[in-house]
Amino acid sequence: MTNKDILLALAIIFIWGFNFVVIAWGIEGIPPLLLGGLRFLLVALVGSLFFKRPKTPIKWWFAYALPISFLQFAFLFSAMDNGMPAGLASLALQSQALFTLVFAMLFLKENIKGFQVLAIFIAALGLIFIAQSHDSQTMTVLGFALTLAGAASWAMGNIANKTISQKGYAANVNLIIWSAWIPPIPFFIASYFIEGPDLIIDSLSNFGLQSAISLIYLSVLATVVGYGLWSYLLKKYPAAQVAPLTLGVPVVGLSSAALILNESINQTQWIGISLVVTGLLVNTFGAKLLGSLFKTKSVT
Repeated sequence: MTNKDILLALAIIFIWGFNFVVIAWGIEGIPPLLLGGLRFLLVALVGSLFFKRPKTPIKWWFAYALPISFLQFAFLFSAMDNGMPAGLASLALQSQALFTLVFAMLFLKENIKGFQVLAIFIAALGLIFIAQSHDSQTMTVLGFALTLAGAASWAMGNIANKTISQKGYAANVNLIIWSAWIPPIPFFIASYFIEGPDLIIDSLSNFGLQSAISLIYLSVLATVVGYGLWSYLLKKYPAAQVAPLTLGVPVVGLSSAALILNESINQTQWIGISLVVTGLLVNTFGAKLLGSLFKTKSVT
């Protein structure tokens, strides 16, 4: 990568990692489901001014947006509103990579290689450590479960994304932006029935600077700018070179949450974090390491 593109990559990692601190700020003034609806409404309003409407049929907009935009963030925002720390959320959400492997095997009939099975086992063991370490001060069971549900929803969105590509349509940033017109509808309906009209009116009538900054960050920076830059890098460099950058997101998420939100992580959670990161590394670089190993053996 050029020096400029390295800086852009680092900017994406920071934006997406710090995103979890901003979510924590956002749900202080806006209930989570309403926040999700407002976020994607703003994404659609701003993003559609800069990105062309995709040629993908509307039905695929729904297939993509409902799991990855609505369900993922409905679960994530609700998790953080119910005791899931921002730092741990940034890590646990990365389990989407493992859910994607399983769903690809089940729904797309893809084969899972040995190193991927190992990755799933290691990361799952780490998640078990994190789950077993819960207490009212660091994490709740409900918050952790909702975060995993968000990761599974993200994975289903990945399956939809791949299916769309197999149909011959572009599943790129244009689809992300324009499909953002869809999730506000279920978000606002769910907010009305779950959070209630009184809380909606109260939060909107007391809409302050912190809520405004959080909303702008989540929609414009994290989504429009973040995915716009991500799409630029994917067009310019191989996916295998760009994709591992997401491993830096939980590092920023955990660090910023500790520094800004004063979140603490106990020893058992650190063991779980180390295992999850190891599993993600095995999943990301396992094929390359095996290829290098066999190449070395063939030479000798």
